[in-house]
Amino acid sequence: MPSKRKTPVKKTHEPSTKRAIKEVAKKVVDNKPAASSKYYAVGRRKCSVARVYYHIAPQQEIHVNSKTATEYFQHPIHQKIVLSPLETSNFSKGKWIITVRGGGLKGQAESVRLGISRLLVILDENLKPALKKLKFLTRDSRVKERKKYGLKRARRAPQWQKR
Repeated sequence: MPSKRKTPVKKTHEPSTKRAIKEVAKKVVDNKPAASSKYYAVGRRKCSVARVYYHIAPQQEIHVNSKTATEYFQHPIHQKIVLSPLETSNFSKGKWIITVRGGGLKGQAESVRLGISRLLVILDENLKPALKKLKFLTRDSRVKERKKYGLKRARRAPQWQKR
């Protein structure tokens, strides 16, 4: 008896469908805050990623995920980490719009610091030696080690008992 297997039919997109997909993709890209911003940098730490946008403005404003920096980072240590590149460079003008995703508050604060530092170097190349000396431009690549099978954590073995 012959098999009733059908040959696979290759589906192709119609030109109008491809065009529609491209138009939707264009709209998604254009709606990012980077479209209106001249300056942009990324900072990373552990699992958190900070995207930093800078707009020229007469007063300094720092917004992290649609809140002010002091509202978002309520602990004074995290606030100090975020504002440290601006304090060392005496950069007191402009509007900073920062979006942070993933990780905990400490990782987010350090990723914001790296993003702001990178953006300051883009704005003024003379700040690079001072920021580099304080290690604000160094990406801290340490991340949590994965758990291994047979262990309780990454390296913690189950307690051994003789009897």
